[in-house]
Amino acid sequence: MAVLRDLSSRHVIDLALVNAGVTHSLGNGPQTESWDEARALLAVNLDGAIATVAGVLPEMQRRGAGQIALMSSLAAYIGLPITPTYCASKAALKVYGEALRGLLAPQGIAVNVVLPGYVRTAMNERSTAAKPFLMSPERAATLIRRGLERNRARIAFPLRLASVMWILSVLPAALSQWMLRVAGFGR
Repeated sequence: MAVLRDLSSRHVIDLALVNAGVTHSLGNGPQTESWDEARALLAVNLDGAIATVAGVLPEMQRRGAGQIALMSSLAAYIGLPITPTYCASKAALKVYGEALRGLLAPQGIAVNVVLPGYVRTAMNERSTAAKPFLMSPERAATLIRRGLERNRARIAFPLRLASVMWILSVLPAALSQWMLRVAGFGR
């Protein structure tokens, strides 16, 4: 955080893309995530993102301008049984970004929450879970850029998967969990 504050005081940061993310999937056995695994994941995905914002925000507030894009995930809409802490970290980041947007907009600072689905990355390549609507990094970057230019509160893609995840989040929990199991995201 101190390094970012120093950097921000010497250089104008107009756009901060806060993109920290690690994950791990649970296997098919009875295991759950250990406390140490969960804390390590939260330290990167949530604590790292909040520390980054804390590092760049004071100078943006001083200038009354800037944009912060927080990389969440469509997994923020509903907890996937194979990645509980990952989903929790991205849900927390989504809500944090939405709250910051309302707080900072009157100060001239835009905050956007990016909610991508499956993008062909090294992290996704390691996962053996289903990856519906997998897209190229180039396509994802284009969608993010367009959303940032339009100052969208939520930049969620691909649209079909984003719609399904949102619907799952508002259905009764038993039905959502059954649908996730049927789709191969259960345990």
